[in-house]
Amino acid sequence: MGRAEDWLLAQLPAGMVAEDFFARFVRIFQAEAETLLAHPDNLPHLADPHLAPPEMVRYLARWIGLPGLDADLPEDLQRDLLVAGASALPWRGTAHGLRVLLEGCTGAPARVVDGGGVHPLGEEPTDTAWVRLEAGSTGRLTQDELVELLRAEVPAHVHVEVVVAGRTVWPRPEGGVR
Repeated sequence: MGRAEDWLLAQLPAGMVAEDFFARFVRIFQAEAETLLAHPDNLPHLADPHLAPPEMVRYLARWIGLPGLDADLPEDLQRDLLVAGASALPWRGTAHGLRVLLEGCTGAPARVVDGGGVHPLGEEPTDTAWVRLEAGSTGRLTQDELVELLRAEVPAHVHVEVVVAGRTVWPRPEGGVR
């Protein structure tokens, strides 16, 4: 934030400013006050995922319930994941929210198919608690990181299937290694 060079001195009556000793004395307090004002001046940028310090990015991710964001991931990827998670937050647990999150994490179009819907009375399916998440790639995440992120977003009672590039990666195929 921009302040005039002698912002504190400028608030004093002209007679006080004319005294050289008093003006130099007030500038000492102004210099100290500027260090204190730097914190509130930067407050709007603290929650900006593109400007916040890396520690704050990870804190914000935990705050919105985004798992798996740790210091081992590249900083720009942490920021991208935070943006994706925040974009999906209003629709968390829904097919739309899962698609927004999956697209944000992989950087590519995704498809979400689920068992939900509106059905005529008596024609309801017996099992609606399933979702299939399809992506062309894992983006910059590993397969395990993507699966962990997606499983944390799906409601606990819902069966999850994750398909990447046409291959089922979750649940792990028989004999699959973790």
